[in-house]
Amino acid sequence: MTECSANKSANGDACHHKTNGRKPGRNGYVKNRFHLQRQQLQNSFYPKEKQASCNGGLYSRPFLESFEETPMLVAVLTYMGYGILTIFGYLRDFLREWKIEKCHIAREREEQKEFVPLYQDFENFYTRNLYMRIRDSWNRPICSVPGAKMDLVERVSHDYNWTFNYTGNVVKDVINLGSYNYLGFAENSGPCANAAADMTMKYGVGVGSTRQETGNLDKHEELEQLVARFLGVESSMVFGMGFATNSMNIPALAGKGCLILSDELNHTSLVLGARLSGSTIRVFKHNNMQSLEKLLRDAIVHGQPRTHRPWKKILIVVEGIYSMEGSIVRLPEVIALKKRYKAYLYLDEAHSIGALGPHGRGVLDYFGLDPQDVDILMGTFTKSFGGAGGYIGGKKDLIDYLRAQSHSAAYATSMSPPVAQQIIASMKCIMGEDGTTIGRERIHQLAENTVYFRTRLREMGFIIYGNNDSPVVPMMLYMPAKIGAFGREMLKRNIGVVVVGFPATPIIESRARFCVSAGHTRDMLDTALSAISEVGDLLQVKYSQHRASPSLDRAFNEPAYEETEA
Repeated sequence: MTECSANKSANGDACHHKTNGRKPGRNGYVKNRFHLQRQQLQNSFYPKEKQASCNGGLYSRPFLESFEETPMLVAVLTYMGYGILTIFGYLRDFLREWKIEKCHIAREREEQKEFVPLYQDFENFYTRNLYMRIRDSWNRPICSVPGAKMDLVERVSHDYNWTFNYTGNVVKDVINLGSYNYLGFAENSGPCANAAADMTMKYGVGVGSTRQETGNLDKHEELEQLVARFLGVESSMVFGMGFATNSMNIPALAGKGCLILSDELNHTSLVLGARLSGSTIRVFKHNNMQSLEKLLRDAIVHGQPRTHRPWKKILIVVEGIYSMEGSIVRLPEVIALKKRYKAYLYLDEAHSIGALGPHGRGVLDYFGLDPQDVDILMGTFTKSFGGAGGYIGGKKDLIDYLRAQSHSAAYATSMSPPVAQQIIASMKCIMGEDGTTIGRERIHQLAENTVYFRTRLREMGFIIYGNNDSPVVPMMLYMPAKIGAFGREMLKRNIGVVVVGFPATPIIESRARFCVSAGHTRDMLDTALSAISEVGDLLQVKYSQHRASPSLDRAFNEPAYEETEA
């Protein structure tokens, strides 16, 4: 917690210090809050009054995240693995240069040797010598709905993953632990799919124009009114692409003379939008309130570089759930700092909307906060709603301004009508306006699946990152050779997973990332966990020194949300 007056208890005593972000460990900068979180879990059985006091009154429930330290031996072996691959990569490049080994790569033509190179040297080296070894773990084509189970098109490579050939076979009923289908609305049957099909028959598939011309349908207006009501804000605006919602709207909100304070783990769309805006960008450590507060203080004290004039605008940019870490933003603390230093707050809820909170309304609902405390609410429909596109919600003046200034509104084609209807139907289901309790049941099923899956992985001895309530579950693999091997072995057992390595993660933090869904049954999760345990034993990736204790099990298995009325 940030050590400031807002985070002191009512009797004037300071709260227990909580470490944020990275801290030095045996092998340099590591993320390790596991021991601290165990203490917090044991304290979670105290009365709520004491919990609120310890959290400075900002949290109504314990905030639990774990980032266990990388074991020293594993870190050393991981660096050695990358070093060996690099040495062999240079050796193979030497053999290719002398025509001893066949060269598959794209290269500069001889007559263009004096031109500026099209390929950056190390990126090209990494792609052909390291990534190519495990390329079969990505871009696998599927031929079914990406629901709790899916069908994969079988493919083989006879030239070490440079090219792939399709065998004509289909791998059936693969348990899907890779899609962001948090509430299970990515389906081809049921009321949402039927409504989208009816809309296709009525409006067609495409609009063929922008919103400002002849592409503004009544369904778009209905969707925007529904989104505003769902979020609890004055107005909202929807866009046909989630990535462009960030990258094309941030430049409309900030510009030269403005300061953007960005979390170091923010998504690429946020980073691109900040760069395109022309604003000054400063990065704070992930979820580290001391780092954020220091940047805010320096910005106010020193102002703009050289001139020292006050910044025209200070915009804090954070995400609800960080999709690579499984971490949830410390939103109550961010809002407290935002109010104290009179900054603006941009919250990206791409992964948290629908997936968090007792009513599925995202991280604000999860913490029980007022939507009016966030200036710009952004989210996507691509995950929990089973559709496509994104939205921005806030005050009416803000939305009216974006309708006139946003490039995504002026130049991008409107959202497809059946997609808009899919979102409307799924959102009404979540809100309970369809006359059923399906939405609420799925929200609670997702919460239960998340707690169960995380608890079992910890019991097995795996190192997993993130918040206990996050449906994004990163499991650490570390060594480069185990990235591809884990994905292949899991597919042999009919489990589809996503594996991630450098440069998408730090070089010694390669991982498998599981996405839990409300569509997963307990039998599916048990089957997947059994396969993960078997592969973990085979590849020796059970690194954790901390197994879940009985007291931890009780805390992890408590219901994530209480039954409350909206």
